[in-house]
Amino acid sequence: MHSLVIFASGTGTNTRAIIDHFKKTGIAKVSLIVSNKADAGVLNIAIQEEIPFLVIDRKTIHETLLIDQLQSYQPSLIILAGFLWQLPASIIHSFLGRIINIHPALLPHFGGKGMYGDRVHTAVLASGRPESGITIHFVNENYDEGQIILQAHCEVLENDTVLSLAQRIHHLEHFYFPQVIEFLLSA
Repeated sequence: MHSLVIFASGTGTNTRAIIDHFKKTGIAKVSLIVSNKADAGVLNIAIQEEIPFLVIDRKTIHETLLIDQLQSYQPSLIILAGFLWQLPASIIHSFLGRIINIHPALLPHFGGKGMYGDRVHTAVLASGRPESGITIHFVNENYDEGQIILQAHCEVLENDTVLSLAQRIHHLEHFYFPQVIEFLLSA
């Protein structure tokens, strides 16, 4: 069975979708959840599912002890699911080609530092673009610039609000992210 490590900063809806998907398939399990927020909702999921978790800060994310802890779980993939910090090069190089991220827009547009969540949807709506979507990509040392694995599109409707667009984006994320992870594990 494959081991997955998830880094998340928020409520954990993508983490929940991943856990539920792999409970059904049995080919992987989430072995560890890492968060930079002690009050993140994703930690409630970790507790409910009896998954070990770590809360890190700006200092510990750069320590070799964190890499050692991550390696002890022997992750097939490290998954960034709404994790808002850039990973240090030491982590990226220790798990090269095994770290993926999901972004709530069609990269290369609306990506980069500070572009997450509702900020992305606000920018998409302000741009007048006819579509948005998600991008699942490998992580490199630059925000949202890693090799794209998959993009899924949705129409931006004339009467869309940030909330209505975000709901359609979440639907895409929850549907495609677990499937892409499964595909990468079987490749």
